[in-house]
Amino acid sequence: MADRGTEGPGAGAAGGWVPVQSQERAMWCDERFNFQATFLQCLAKHVPNIYSAEMDPLVEKQEEMVQAAILYPLECYLFGEDPDVFLEKLQQSGTSQLCGKVFKGGETTYSCRDCAVDPTCVLCMDCFQNSIHKNHRYKMHSSTGGGFCDCGDTEAWKAGPLCTKHEPGASGSAKENSGCQLKEEIMEHSRRVFPSVIKYIVDMLVWEEEKELPPELVIREKVDSYYCVLFNDEHHSYDHVIYSLQRALGCELGEAQLHTTAIDKEGRRAVKAGHYASCQEVKEEIKRHSENVSQRPLHVEVLHADVMAHQKFALRLGSWLNKLMSYSSDFRQIFCQICLKEEAGSEKPCFISKLMLWDAKLHKGARKVLHELIFSSFFMEMEYKKLFAVEFVKYYKALQKEYISDDHDRVLSVTALSVQMFTVPTLARHLIEEQNVITTITETLLEVLPEYLDKNDKFNFQGYSQDKLNRVYAVIYDLRYVLVSKPTLWTDRLRVRFLEGFVSFLRILTCMQGMEEIKRQIGQHIEVDPDWEAAIAIQMQLKNILLMFQEWCACDEELLLKAYSECHKAVIRCSTNGRSREKTVFHLCGHTLESRPYRVSADPVSIHLPLSRTLAGLHVRLSKTGTISRLHEFVSPEEFQVELLVEYPLRCLVLVAQVVAEMWRRNGLSLISQVFYYQDVKCREEMYDKDIIMLQIGASLMDPNQFLLLILQRYELAEAFKKLKPTKDQDLIKQYNVLIEEMLQILIYVVGERYVPGVSNVTKEDVIMREIIHLLCIEPMAHSAITKSLPENENYETGLENVIDKVATFKKPGVSGHGVYELKDECLKEFNMFFYHYTKTQHSKAEHTQKKRRKQENRDEALPPPPPPDFSPAFSNVVRILNCDVMMHILRTILQRAVELETHLWTEAMIQMVLHLLSLGLLEEKQQLQKSPEEEVTFDFYHKATRMGSSALNAVSVLTLLEKLKRVPQLEAQKDTVSWILQMFDTVKRLREKSSLTTVAATSGSEATKVDESTQDKEKAERKRKAEAARLHRQKIMAQMSALQRNFIETHKLLYENTLEAQGKEDAVMEEESISSAIDYSRISLGPKRGPSVAEKEVLTCILCQEEQEVKLESAAMVLSACVQKSTALTQNRSRILEHSGDTLDPLFMHPDLPCGTHAGSCGHVMHAACWQKYFEAMQLNFRQRLHVEQIFDLENGEYLCPLCKSLCNTVIPIVPLQAQKINSEDAEAVAQILSLARWLEIIIARISGYSVKNAKGEKQNLPAFTNKGMGNSALEFNSILSFGVQSSAKYSNSIKEMLILFATTVYRVGLKVAPNEADYRIPMMTWSTCAFTVQCIENLLEAEGKPLFGSLQNRQHSGLKALVQFAAAQRTTSPQVLIQQHLIRLLGVLLPNFKVEDTPSLLEVDMFHILVGVVLSFPSLYWEDAVDLQPSSISSAYNHLYLFHLTTLAHITQIVVSSATESPSAQSYENSEEAHSAQAFCREVCQYTSGCFSQDIPGWLVWDCVKKGIMPYLRCAALFFHYMLGVSPPEDLLQVSEEGQFKALCSYLSLPTNLFLLFQEYRDTVNPLLQRWCADPMVLSCLKGKSIAVRYPRKRNSLIELPEDYSCLLNQASQFRCPRSSDDEQKHPVLCLFCGAMLCSQNTCCQELVNGEELGACTSHALQCGAGVCMFLKIRECKVVLIEGKTRGCLYPAPYLDEYGETDPGLKRGNPLHLCRERYRKLHLLWQQHCIIEEIARSQETNQIFFGFNWQLL
Repeated sequence: MADRGTEGPGAGAAGGWVPVQSQERAMWCDERFNFQATFLQCLAKHVPNIYSAEMDPLVEKQEEMVQAAILYPLECYLFGEDPDVFLEKLQQSGTSQLCGKVFKGGETTYSCRDCAVDPTCVLCMDCFQNSIHKNHRYKMHSSTGGGFCDCGDTEAWKAGPLCTKHEPGASGSAKENSGCQLKEEIMEHSRRVFPSVIKYIVDMLVWEEEKELPPELVIREKVDSYYCVLFNDEHHSYDHVIYSLQRALGCELGEAQLHTTAIDKEGRRAVKAGHYASCQEVKEEIKRHSENVSQRPLHVEVLHADVMAHQKFALRLGSWLNKLMSYSSDFRQIFCQICLKEEAGSEKPCFISKLMLWDAKLHKGARKVLHELIFSSFFMEMEYKKLFAVEFVKYYKALQKEYISDDHDRVLSVTALSVQMFTVPTLARHLIEEQNVITTITETLLEVLPEYLDKNDKFNFQGYSQDKLNRVYAVIYDLRYVLVSKPTLWTDRLRVRFLEGFVSFLRILTCMQGMEEIKRQIGQHIEVDPDWEAAIAIQMQLKNILLMFQEWCACDEELLLKAYSECHKAVIRCSTNGRSREKTVFHLCGHTLESRPYRVSADPVSIHLPLSRTLAGLHVRLSKTGTISRLHEFVSPEEFQVELLVEYPLRCLVLVAQVVAEMWRRNGLSLISQVFYYQDVKCREEMYDKDIIMLQIGASLMDPNQFLLLILQRYELAEAFKKLKPTKDQDLIKQYNVLIEEMLQILIYVVGERYVPGVSNVTKEDVIMREIIHLLCIEPMAHSAITKSLPENENYETGLENVIDKVATFKKPGVSGHGVYELKDECLKEFNMFFYHYTKTQHSKAEHTQKKRRKQENRDEALPPPPPPDFSPAFSNVVRILNCDVMMHILRTILQRAVELETHLWTEAMIQMVLHLLSLGLLEEKQQLQKSPEEEVTFDFYHKATRMGSSALNAVSVLTLLEKLKRVPQLEAQKDTVSWILQMFDTVKRLREKSSLTTVAATSGSEATKVDESTQDKEKAERKRKAEAARLHRQKIMAQMSALQRNFIETHKLLYENTLEAQGKEDAVMEEESISSAIDYSRISLGPKRGPSVAEKEVLTCILCQEEQEVKLESAAMVLSACVQKSTALTQNRSRILEHSGDTLDPLFMHPDLPCGTHAGSCGHVMHAACWQKYFEAMQLNFRQRLHVEQIFDLENGEYLCPLCKSLCNTVIPIVPLQAQKINSEDAEAVAQILSLARWLEIIIARISGYSVKNAKGEKQNLPAFTNKGMGNSALEFNSILSFGVQSSAKYSNSIKEMLILFATTVYRVGLKVAPNEADYRIPMMTWSTCAFTVQCIENLLEAEGKPLFGSLQNRQHSGLKALVQFAAAQRTTSPQVLIQQHLIRLLGVLLPNFKVEDTPSLLEVDMFHILVGVVLSFPSLYWEDAVDLQPSSISSAYNHLYLFHLTTLAHITQIVVSSATESPSAQSYENSEEAHSAQAFCREVCQYTSGCFSQDIPGWLVWDCVKKGIMPYLRCAALFFHYMLGVSPPEDLLQVSEEGQFKALCSYLSLPTNLFLLFQEYRDTVNPLLQRWCADPMVLSCLKGKSIAVRYPRKRNSLIELPEDYSCLLNQASQFRCPRSSDDEQKHPVLCLFCGAMLCSQNTCCQELVNGEELGACTSHALQCGAGVCMFLKIRECKVVLIEGKTRGCLYPAPYLDEYGETDPGLKRGNPLHLCRERYRKLHLLWQQHCIIEEIARSQETNQIFFGFNWQLL
């Protein structure tokens, strides 16, 4: 919406409107006029004219007219002066202390974990950056939209409520509102203007007549002009709407897309203008077509043009008011008063309530304006926020019901504003006390779910609607918001209202208690799994609300008791329903239990018992606060009925046990899922944990024997523990065993799990510490993994950070992976094997880890329970179940079965649990004895365990059974535990005896200690013996293996001799090298002193057929899998976008910017060419048959995955063997006498002239005209070039030739993006260019990583480069030699300017290394004769290489001096060196040849410094190229990193003087004419005069852009990003190109581009220009890196930002502060520079294969 300021309204804003303004203003100022009537008259007159063209509105023109005709006169009247001047004054007098910024979707918000009152308190980016919170523990999140910045709200923050921008006294912030009091006159005007404006807005927004306007707005004849208006909904997709519009309107796709985008953004759009009948027809058509593609039709209306115009203007007025609100508190207050004013004596709601109630019927655009208006007015004034909240609660039920039946997103509903009111603590209290808001919300919840109540008034969510339930959750959230901060001060009224709300909430829980009961399926499997998700989801939503209610109750003693009483009544009411059966009697061990018959395996049972669990929670809080002593006043002991309270939670635990025993498997997956969630961290606090507590309550209040009998009966194990001989049915026995294990486990938990505040005297910190210790006993874990395994409180906090450092140490991550916490050794003693939150897998893993650790420490493997904390008084009786008769009977029976070896009746796990229970009993008795005198300790576990049982079965004591247990072979693993328990028996015995017989105890004690020691010694000796035996066993096995090995070598002798021979040869070669390294010349690669080629015999193994083959010229080809790709990794100028029209591009010359090259890389795996072809054909066949799977690679373009390493490849490089060449030193010296550079040049020119004459006879060739100038007599013999030595050309096998052509064609096709054409003249050029560019990339990489030039390449890089260079040399033989000669002549044209070829580029426009590679590889074509195929001999090529290299080096030095010798000095060490003098002399010549354009004042040492630094990359590339081409070993200095040594070694290896300028002196006469020509080039002169810019040397090395250390800086950048193509301020998906730093608008239609007729997203089209199709982006709002290649491939990659725990945070889900990890960013950089992005994408796509992939094209 254009703001007034930008349009410049005023007298001249819209020429023709001036008289209207003055006339209207005069009218409005006249007090006699009725303002409202005049205002409406004005609107009636202008609005229909302004908004007349709705189909194609001219937004700017409309805005101009609105300003001039209506808003400007209105503002003049309102302010009494020029609006601009007045608003400027108001702006300066200060704004509100509240920030009030409304968040858009995707905007970043910040919450402070240290200072925020609750997690909904957030700051916008600006306020956060200027607040104290940025140094605290903050969280970052993406807003879903519609929120509000809480800066300035003192109730939202415990500290630092104001940022520096909003502090009083800060510039632009409110000076206590002193300066912005409006004049009374203006306020008076406001009171006249606002009611009319507001009434008009409200009337028009709630206007329902489609054809008529209100009478006061009608001033002209009604015209038959209508619009067919289509409205937005969330039910139809974009494509549905586009389809319907195309069919109904017959319009183009583009037009339909425009309409759809506008509808989605604004909420409605006129799609057809015309007479009523035609619009009505289109309306029916749209409905009909939309019903074809979806279940319901689109919402379409036909509106009169005037109605549409007034509705549109009403929204414009809303925006105008919204802007006005931000200027002054007085405006806001007057606005709020008018909005809240109710008509006297009328039942009608006030204006704001009217709009709220109409909200669900408004379209998207109108809702946005309305909500922004509420934010900018009511929410900025605390007093009116309260009044607004009261109105909101008054209509709460109606609003929520409207929202639930609406289909717009929550963020667009007025109900979403609840969070802004309900989370303000004082406001929440006020609403509870005055408006009874808790009751209102809970009643609403019941009223919106009536269809889910069954006949028993219980919820049943079968066939539920997910969308509806998602909307119902909004009501549950509101309850959470109201309860989020506990009151510190309780008033009577608050107590009463809260209790009313609590009782009302209990009604919801009553409907959930026992809902969705299930019955065990017998015989037949359930047909359809019932819906279980909804009930569990609601349970999850309610978890924190249940905890909050309990916390609120616990704040006040009186309230807690009343709430307990109410909850108890509700539980009893639910439990007594349908309990008519007679009681049965159960006897065991002389004890009797009377209970009603019930079997979980036969009767209905439910997992949902929120009432019982709430009661358990309240009971624990009674115990914690000590209020339990008054409980009898509220609930009498007779009413308490503890058996009834325990019954349902016990049934639930039995159900879980039976599911584990696979008794319910016919009930399908739904039950397994429910049981999973029942114990899962998301639900367990209010499900499983509370059921255990309820059992503990039962154990503390019931007779222990009765309690155990009840448990045995419910577990249906009564028979299993009677004397009766069990059945022979193995399945049944297995079932019984599992149930016994599960029951024992629950008994362990009931007695041993005391870490609950209230059950024992522990704090919340102790509980969390224990949870963390047990998690880390399994394995070291990442911070996020620990957080996920801990329950969250109402503020989404786990309390982890407060305690983690006490129990664990943090280990930082490496370049990949994440940091982990490791448990401190001193915490290991806290480990309890039967920790009740362990799953089965966690339990066994933890046990294994701990036993392994103890073994490594050479300790016994016993893992006894740690001493538990004492029960609090209310629970102290629980321990009695350990020493009661029934428990002893259970323990004895199980041990007896184990001792008597009835193997099928017991399991090791069962014995483990029995031992654990014994340990708990002994520990308890020991602790009690240590605390108080023996006669006071009634807990007699020792006594019961050592006496014999009463019946014949139990005629043995537990102690005796334990002694026997040590001899049971199957229980070897439990021996240490048994020993530990026997020791404990002894300790307790001594403690018992200590008090009565102190002296005797002392002596017997020492004896006992001796006995202990002797038994311990025996055990140690036994362990030692076993260890020794194991060692000897290992030795024996190793001896056997080596014997077998020897035998194998004997039988396969031949194979091993070959291997050793090959090794020997290699060693010999190495020796030879080391001897020859002493001789200096052997390490020279060019010229007559060239060293010998080290050509080894290469025997390679094919990875497909595993056969070996020696690489020879005449053999079948062997190939390396390879990937050729375009690359911009070295570019110096990203703005030089190459238009890659392959048909016209001439790739012979590479610009020194290296804008875009072709790179060939290999993974280094070798295949036979024939094997590869078979493999490729098989893949093609395979993929044609699997069309439905999205292909990772493009077979049409020759792509495949390497069979071994699965790298993406698109071709193969033939492996061409290196031709070893030796030079006879005598011949070389003889040639040296004759063949000077001048002579060599004459011979070449003669040869080329001869060819041109020859060819000219046939046809006129475009060949250079030769000049004699400076070249002596060029009319030499045509054949004299052959006199310095020739030899016949290498003969390649057909197979190798085929592969040479294949690879060359791929390079040509990929590099130029053209169709393959084997005969194209540019194939050789592309070969040389690819070779040169790949060498440059590798040199760049080695330099960047600080590695030596030779000896540090990875094997894949080494073999790839070797094959590539040899291929480039051999490729010439597959092309016509005339063609190669033509290319050579053009290349030489740069170096020898007297070759007058058209379009030869200037010296400054070519990359010299590319020229060098081109001329060296194409030079042998000059030896071609018609009759015979010749190539230069070793000596000839040595000279050719030397002189070609020297020429290009001279040209490159000239390049560097001309372009870069003006750099500022870096060192002044060479003041008077020889190099400095030579440089000075050279500069004088250049100055002379450039007519003084080049300054000769530049000091010589500076020129030399520039040349030395600038030429280094070129020399390094040349050394790599000649080494891989000729095979001459490099000097030692190039195998290590040293700056000075490297330069000398390079010069020596490349036959250069270390003072490079000596080259010019050595070849002075020959080179001077060349230098003269080079310098006289117009381009060179232009550069020297400063008219054009040349590339400076050395070129800068590319790296990924510099990223900020703190991620919030990036988020800040993203929040300021505005899409250049979009006028709206909707939040986009900003992505950052890591190559060039461009910020793009991703995944948005506004930035899609048409490239060659295809729609491409912003990223994809940017990648084509920036990275030749390969690029790397950072999705800022999601903190993910995206790698893309071409239009169809991409993958996500972890961002290089880590939180303090060494973890990435994709999607900012955890929201922790993130900081840049340099190592990971470096890894990304290498991924790019090593050209491995495509490989990474292919690997990622292969591991995450998806059937319907992401459309990367539109990214």
